[in-house]
This record gives sequence, C-alpha cells and structure tokens, in this order.
Amino acid sequence: MALGSFNIFSWKNKEQREREEQEYAQWAFPHGPKQRENLEKLMSELFPKEQMPFLMMGFLTCKELYERYLKQFESSEFTAEYLVNKEKKYKNIIKKNEMPGYVALVMADLEVDEHCAYPNAEEMRRRIDILQALRTNKKR
Repeated sequence: MALGSFNIFSWKNKEQREREEQEYAQWAFPHGPKQRENLEKLMSELFPKEQMPFLMMGFLTCKELYERYLKQFESSEFTAEYLVNKEKKYKNIIKKNEMPGYVALVMADLEVDEHCAYPNAEEMRRRIDILQALRTNKKR
C-alpha cells in the first residue's frame, strides 16, 4: 500500500484486504511485533508529548518517502538531505521541523536486524541534530 492509495470504493474482498494488511505490516516491521514495540518505546522517549498514532503515521509516511527517494538517488545521504528540505509538501502528515526526526528514525529502523536494537534516545537526538543542520530553508 503506497501513500494515498486508500480508496473508500475498494471492491476487495475480506481475504484480499487482510493479505494487503499483512503485506504492509511485513514491510513496515519485517522483524515483527518486537520491532514495532521497540520503535514505539524510542519514539515515546524522543517525543513524549505526541500521541503514538500520529507518530506512527508520520514515521510510516516518512519510511515510504525515504524508500521511494532512495531508489531515485541511490544514496542515503542525498535522500536524507532531500527529505529534510522538502518537508512542506507533507505538512498535513508531518509537522514543520519534524522531518529530521522522522528521517533519523527511518534510517535507524533500516539498520535494525532481528535483535530489534535501536540506538538510545541520546544517540537519536544527536542524529536528529545532524539532519536538522542539513536544512537549507531554515528561518533565522
């Protein structure tokens, strides 16, 4: 399921919908529920005032965007820089200045193996700061 592919007039049967939901869950969290739990714990530490459904929606949106642009640019550095400077296009899902945080989470998520060990919150804040410094459209 890609961004914007939700269709209220879908004629898929229950089995097709369930299969697509399973495929999306496998894409989103290939290492299963433990991966999701560990990611949610990390996001809660990084963004304690935000509600998890909104954080997860932003994360999954950013993950789709990151993978799409990674295919185009073939470089994680160019992809990250492109996303942190193109955030306004996705302001309905990802709030202003949140893109560096989501990009850092996506990049950390893509490094996770079957042990589902994410960097700690302090390391993630450092990564977010590095990505924040890449923003060329900062207002001073």
